[in-house]
Amino acid sequence: MKQSEYIIAQTRRWVESFVVGLNLCPFAANPLRQGKVRFALSQAQGVADLLQDLAAELSHLAQTPPEQVETTLLIHPEVLQDFADYNDFLDLAEALLVDMDLEGVIQIASFHPHYHFAGTDAHAPENATNRSPYPMLHLLREDSVEAAVASHPDVASIPQRNIALLRKRSSQRGGEEEAS
Repeated sequence: MKQSEYIIAQTRRWVESFVVGLNLCPFAANPLRQGKVRFALSQAQGVADLLQDLAAELSHLAQTPPEQVETTLLIHPEVLQDFADYNDFLDLAEALLVDMDLEGVIQIASFHPHYHFAGTDAHAPENATNRSPYPMLHLLREDSVEAAVASHPDVASIPQRNIALLRKRSSQRGGEEEAS
């Protein structure tokens, strides 16, 4: 198996077993099951290359009907390994959305192996909700997010449910929850 195939397969397993398997995102199962999640691997070695890849994936998602591709995970294993650098990059990603007139059309969610919510301990189990095997950007259609939120009986309870679940799993494992 090529390294690129391995990275995509590992990411897919993480989505299947962790995100969908633990129901951390109740909206992820259907697009995954329907084959509408695009797993795109960036070969970028620097921020400029990653911005080009992000622009290409934003264009692809915007131009492709949701019946074909609902959402995209842009995996970039070679760049932004440091979470602080990754977090800074998110400002550039948001600026790119504006420059491409996609603000309000597509949103970007963030996942990183060392994800750390502001105001939490770096080892807090709740950080695992956004920890992934590789740094990645999740591109979501705003219309789809709005429809999913409208269809869920209690969206506000999702984060608290996830935190409670991950804390329980962490205590059962005797420490920090891993994104596995």
